[in-house]
Amino acid sequence: MKKSGFISSILKNKCPRCRKGKLFKNDNPYDLNKVLDMQDNCPVCGQRTELEIGFWYGTGYVSYVLAVMFSVLNLTWYWLIFGITWRDNSIFHWLIVNGIILTLSMPVLMRLSRTLYLTFYIGYDPEAAEDRH
Repeated sequence: MKKSGFISSILKNKCPRCRKGKLFKNDNPYDLNKVLDMQDNCPVCGQRTELEIGFWYGTGYVSYVLAVMFSVLNLTWYWLIFGITWRDNSIFHWLIVNGIILTLSMPVLMRLSRTLYLTFYIGYDPEAAEDRH
């Protein structure tokens, strides 16, 4: 049986315990009415996704860190391609471009923050999928 990688399971929003089950009911993060609709339990290993009431409040911090990292990445590529100076107000152009890109990527970043946050608390168990069947 092929072992799913740590990074790929996070990027694909898979269960951190078995790395196979889908965490979200809908694959499309841009279906904004259902962007955060999660499975109550992993369909493969049965792991609960909401560990306690109010568990997801901590994802705000993870989402903030992801947004800052994403903004630094945007600043880097924008600076390398277009250059940024205070003299010609190009910093404001970057702020506008970054704001647009960040707004468009927020559904993906929100899902990613939930997956990362859950991964902080649940370890990988390669036999989790087999134990349930």
